Amino acid sequence: MAEETHCFEQTYTFNLLSNKHFTFLRDSHTSGLLMKWSMLERISAQAFNFDQTFQAYRKNEFALHFFQDPCVKKYLKMLNTSGVWITLGNEITHVDVEVVPCTKVSVDIFDPIFSSGIVHPSGHIVKCYHEVHPDFDELRMMLLEEDSDHYNVVSPCDRQEFLFRLFKHIVLGGELCQYEDIISPYIETAKLIYKNLVSVQKNSETKEIKVVSTVLQVSAYDGNGIYYPSGRDNEQTFAYLCIDPFKRHVYVLYHSFGVGLFSDNSLLCS
Repeated sequence: MAEETHCFEQTYTFNLLSNKHFTFLRDSHTSGLLMKWSMLERISAQAFNFDQTFQAYRKNEFALHFFQDPCVKKYLKMLNTSGVWITLGNEITHVDVEVVPCTKVSVDIFDPIFSSGIVHPSGHIVKCYHEVHPDFDELRMMLLEEDSDHYNVVSPCDRQEFLFRLFKHIVLGGELCQYEDIISPYIETAKLIYKNLVSVQKNSETKEIKVVSTVLQVSAYDGNGIYYPSGRDNEQTFAYLCIDPFKRHVYVLYHSFGVGLFSDNSLLCS
């Protein structure tokens, strides 16, 4: 739901953490995969800190203050309609915020995919016929087609999990995505991005590992309508705020659907 600003609210203040680097944007192997999937130079991650305790019930207020903060307006990166990186700049009037479930501490969420006929025992993805898309496969069928025999292999709750959303985003890729024949690059890349963005803690008594981050999918509006992550709606254009309440860090994962860079000579700055 949209959240309007109120003058009596105490605001968060944010600062860019320019020395924070994200492995998935600097690793040459992952960069090569992002290039293949038409996401290279269209995906970014940035880190900011904030000055107050984060409370989940203030999520809308937090997101609005984030986009209205002078430092964020100056440094938060986005792509314009010409595919050029710019900074946020515009005055944001309100935001849409969705809480994204984020509880997974292993890749067990993908186990049903291996036992349902979507992939061969070798890890190769099973090909299938599609009326619209040539060279289709059962993995994308499961992700996209609700009438697929395999759509319910992954439960509705697990489909909403941040780890699974990352997996889906990279499987579908950008405008000129070259799809993988085997599933492992998708899972390993989703796992790497997840580990870069999500914080965990271990209970000293039970030794249980638990996610402590709150993840929000966000859209921001200026006076003319939706502005960020883009004025053009696409499922593969997205922005997530990954909030570590203990470090008081927020990591921004951004992607704009389009034609990615076809050279891995230059990695994105994190």
